[in-house]
Order: sequence, then C-alpha cells, then structure tokens
Amino acid sequence: MVYLFGDYSLDTVRRELLCGTNPVAVEPQVFDILEFLICNRDRVVSKDDLITAVWSGRIVSESALTSRLTAVRQAVGDSGEEQRLIRTIRRKGFRFVGVVHEEQAEGKGLVTSALPLPDKPSIAVLPFDNLSGDREQEYFADGIVEELITALSRMRWLFVIARNSSFAYKGRAIDVKQVGRELGVRYILEGSVRKAGNRVRISGQLVDTAIGAHLWADRFDGALEDIFDLQDQVTASVVGTIAPRLEQAEIERTSRKPTESLDAYDYYLRGLAGVHQWTKDGNEEALRHLYRAIELDPNFASAYGMAARCYSQRKTSGWVRDRAWEIAETERLARRAAELGKDDALALCTAGMALNFVAGDANDGAALIDRAIVLNPNLAWAWLFGGWAKMWVGESDAAIERIIRAMRLSPTDPHSFSMYTAMAGAHFYAGRFIEAVSWAERALRERPNYIHPMLVTAASSALAGRLQDAEKALAKVRTLDPELRVSNLGRYLNDRSKVFSKWEEGLRLAGLPE
Repeated sequence: MVYLFGDYSLDTVRRELLCGTNPVAVEPQVFDILEFLICNRDRVVSKDDLITAVWSGRIVSESALTSRLTAVRQAVGDSGEEQRLIRTIRRKGFRFVGVVHEEQAEGKGLVTSALPLPDKPSIAVLPFDNLSGDREQEYFADGIVEELITALSRMRWLFVIARNSSFAYKGRAIDVKQVGRELGVRYILEGSVRKAGNRVRISGQLVDTAIGAHLWADRFDGALEDIFDLQDQVTASVVGTIAPRLEQAEIERTSRKPTESLDAYDYYLRGLAGVHQWTKDGNEEALRHLYRAIELDPNFASAYGMAARCYSQRKTSGWVRDRAWEIAETERLARRAAELGKDDALALCTAGMALNFVAGDANDGAALIDRAIVLNPNLAWAWLFGGWAKMWVGESDAAIERIIRAMRLSPTDPHSFSMYTAMAGAHFYAGRFIEAVSWAERALRERPNYIHPMLVTAASSALAGRLQDAEKALAKVRTLDPELRVSNLGRYLNDRSKVFSKWEEGLRLAGLPE
C-alpha cells in the first residue's frame, strides 16, 4: 500500500517516505510509527499501542518515545504547534488527522508508488528484446538501449530515466501505465533488436503511459557497420514525436560515434555488461573486454572511463590485489579518458570518480564530475559521483542534494544499495549518526555483504554512543575481512578525503584495532 498525504507519500513495501520526489531520511522505528498512525487513523492510538506495535512490547522510556514522535513530526513537516497531521490527545494518545489517499496494489501483487511527472517531457527506454536467437547477443541489444539512453539524455529539455532503473524491467511482462507511475515518466520506448550476420534490425515503439496509446512505431534495417546511424535514426524519430518543434540541427549536434571500430564497440558493450553485474568475476571480465576495446581503438574515451570505473568498484568492494599498481593504473586510465572525452559525460564522470576515490586527486576528480553534470544533467551516475565528491570535502548537505537527484533519475536502480550507501555516508559526515545508520541498513537489505555500509553502521553507532550496536556491526565486518585495521581503512574508504579522521575516530570507538 502507498499512502498519499499533502506533499508526502509513504510506500510500505519499499519502506520509503517521499516529499514530492525527494526521499526523506527516517529511522526504521520512525517509519514504523508513522505507518502505524496512518493505518490506524480512524482512532486514537495510545502509547501502549505504539510500544506494542513498534517495539514488540519491550520497555521503552518516556523520553525515547517522545523523541521518536518528534522525529515523525519533523519528517512530515508537522513539528509546529498547529499539529495539522498528528494530533496529541491529552491523556489519551495520538491520532493521524491528515487527509490520506491510498493506492491499491495492481497486477500480481505489485504495489506501485506513483512519482509525479517532471515539469518537462520525460521518457524511459526499456530493455529491447533480443530476437537473434542467441543469448550471447543479449549484451548487444542492451548496448543499443544504453546508447539510445545516452543520446536522449543529452537533450537538456528532456527528463530521461537512468539505465539501471530502466533495466530493472528486463525480462518482465510489463504494464506500461504501471511502469509510467513507478518511474514517474510520460513516455516509454520499447522495442527489439535482431542481429543476423552483418545485418541489424531495430524496431521500436513509443507509448504514452497516461493513456496507454502508441504514438509511434517503426523499424530500421541496415548493415552492422551502419549501427551508429541506425541509433541516430531511432533517436531522431523518438525526439521528433515528443517535440515536433525541435530543430533537426539539435539532434545532429548531439549525435556522435563513440568509436570508429565496430569490434572495439562490441568489446565495450561486453565490458559494460560485466560492470553492471557488480561481482568480482564480472568486474574482472569487464576489465578484460575493456582493455581489448582500448587495444583496438586507443582513442575510445568511454572505454578508458569505464575501465577506471572498474577499479573504483574493486576498491569499494575489497577486491584489490596490488593497491599501489591499481592506483597508478586507475590514474592513467582516468586521465586518458578525460583527455579524449572532453565532451563525453560518461567518460568524464567515471574518470572523475576514479581519480578522486582511487587515486586521491580530489580537485581534478571533482572538476571532471562537475563538467559531466553540465554536459548531461540526466546522467544519474554523474550526480551520484558528484555527491561523493561533495561529501569528501565536507559539504554533506550539497552531497545529499546530488544523491537525491540521482535517485530520482534512477528510482528503481538495481544498484540502489550504492545510492543508499552514499546517503548514509553523507549523513555520517554531517554528524547525523542515527540517519546514517538508517540509510546503511537500507543498503544492507539490498546487499547484505557490502562492507561499506557496515562500516557506516559501526562508526555511526559508536559516535552516537551505541557501543553494543557498533561492536555488533564491526564483528560482521571482521568476519568478512579479518585483516582490516584502522591503518588500512584505505582499502575500502577514501583515506585522502578532508574528513577521513571521522572514520578513524568512530571505528576506534567501535573496537577496530590499529
């Protein structure tokens, strides 16, 4: 069930509270209290009712209950004396008095949270069906879609959902109206790719999600060497349908070929598929393919940037073998990506993140990410990486704004754990330790063995005075990595950031050896 009240929506399945399109960080108990009050809004809820429902009847102090209720009110903008949403009934309890609208589940038990439409044309490009009869060609069909998303994202007037959220629907039977509500978009582009020998056929159809009507459908046939022209034709047709007044010159200006080598492009797509797996084996396979792409085309900027991204992924996941060598190699790849891809937002943001996180160059790394955001304000990765960059220089609130933007551009991202981890880190650096733990817990529900949010939980709990929780979280970390010490935290964290000392302080308190 999704409950809508005022500017807020409470999704009880995703356990998300949104104000408009922006996530509101709340502790699990705060969320549970709000949910209980809304579900029982037809009556006055006593303190005993809340304790039984939220704390399972455990003994809870009056001050703890009061602080949680205050946090609930603050989360929904009801902290003033007027009590327009949550009213205190003296000697009786509390009652939710706001006007609530409910969204029922649709389809096979799916509960959807409707995101409001942006104030400009919005589109999601769903994974195209691979009709080649060869599962090995999945990466090719996926790559076509990614290039279409990239091309459409360069249109500043168009709101484009990020690749990871679009691909959450891969292999699923969909209801376009439901997808439109879940992603908060007006248009859906779906289609298929058939590759046979040296020939390619791309078919696509554009759907208005509000009414389920097909606005456009077409197919494009050509030789494999014309694949970039085919992508441009599909993009131009879609854009022309959404905004007939757009000048063709704008479409032509934003069209580009990532490489002249089709073999290099093929290896790049295979590498991209490995990056999205976010596994150790997938990461190593991605690097093999990306290095091959670079070998075939030494000027392929995106291949350099994505290879650098692989080393960022290796560091945060604890897969690094030779730290000194990987730092040097990451810097080489990132600087080459930046040199070759001055107008390539994906190359710039992946290079910027790698330079900052792995090589420790905060200034150049942040500048590359900022440039990527200017070039492509629809690129979720750029906003997410930009959030980390702001976080590492102590600008936590600016970091949170950027991470929220990334979440809106990719609301169903299968790598949402990385966004939740970023949000946890931003609150940790800001000294909001309870909120940090709440976001870290969300990340761990998605990725139970991801050490970074475990470290957030341990350090935040310790600095909040919850030493038992801190020790418990740290024990899980040391089970996964018995060799971790304060002195080698750089294997997971950015130990060159301006605020790294906070990690050392918190993890020492949690009991991490020197």
